[in-house]
Amino acid sequence: MAEPPFDFIGDLVPASPVVISVPHAGRDYPPAVMTALAAPPAALVGLEDRFLDAVALAARGSEAMLIQRAPRAWIDLNRGEDERDPRVDEGAPRVSRHNESAKVRSGLGLVPRRAGSAGEIWSRRFTDAEITSRIAVSHRPYHDALAALLIAARRRWGIAVLLDLHSMPPLGPNAARIVIGDLFGRAASGQFVARLQAEAARARIRTALNAPYAGGHVLRRHGAPSEGIHAIQIELDRGLYLDPALDRPGPGVADTADLVRRMAAALADEAMSGSFPVAAE
Repeated sequence: MAEPPFDFIGDLVPASPVVISVPHAGRDYPPAVMTALAAPPAALVGLEDRFLDAVALAARGSEAMLIQRAPRAWIDLNRGEDERDPRVDEGAPRVSRHNESAKVRSGLGLVPRRAGSAGEIWSRRFTDAEITSRIAVSHRPYHDALAALLIAARRRWGIAVLLDLHSMPPLGPNAARIVIGDLFGRAASGQFVARLQAEAARARIRTALNAPYAGGHVLRRHGAPSEGIHAIQIELDRGLYLDPALDRPGPGVADTADLVRRMAAALADEAMSGSFPVAAE
C-alpha cells in the first residue's frame, strides 16, 4: 500500500491532550498538477501556508502532529468532500450558484480553481475519477488519522484539543497578525481561546477572533466540545516567520515557533485544569 501523503510525528497514544494539524503546508507537486496548469507554477505558492511546517516542527513538544505533504492545489483538506466545483471538476454535482458554498463560488473549493491575482489556474477540468482518487488517497486518510489521534488523546486524557495551524497574508497596517478561529464558539470552549489570546498578548502580537477566518472543514469535522474534543484554528501572519518576500523562512521562525509552543502548552494546561467534564467513551 502506498504511503499516505502526510507526515505523522508523535505517538499513536498521544503524550499530550493537544494534537497539532498542518493541512496546507504541502509542497510536493505531482506531475498531474504541473501538466494541467494554465497559470505559471509560481501562482500556486499563494495557495500554500508557505513553510509553516518549519514553524510547526520547531514548535512541537510532545504533541502528536500531522503535516500534509500534498499541496492545497491538489486537494484542500480544509474543504468538505462535497465542496466540489463544477467549473473545474466534471464529477461535481450540478447545483445553482446560490446553493454552492461561498468558498466554491469564490474558486476555493475542494480543488481550488483560482489562486489570488493569478486568477484561473487550470487549463482543463478534472474527471470525476481523478477527483475521487484524490479524495481517497489524500483527503480521507488525513481526516481519518486526525480523528483517530483525537479519539486516542481523549481516551487517555479525558479531553482532546486540536490546534489547526494555518498562515495568512498580512492583513494591513495595524491589523491583527494572528487570527484565532473557533467557528464562533461552536468548535471549542472559550477558555481555550482566552488562553491563546493571553499568550499572543504576552508576545505583544495583536489578535482577532473569527474575522476574517473563523475556521473551515477541519474544525467542522473534528470539533465536538460536548464530546470532549475541542478544535481551534490559528492563522499566523506570514510576515512573522518568512523573509520580506514572503517566500522563504526568515529570521522570525524561532520566535514564532516559540510562541506556538507556548500556545500549545497553554492549551494543554487548560485541558488538564480539571474544569472540564471528563468525556465518556
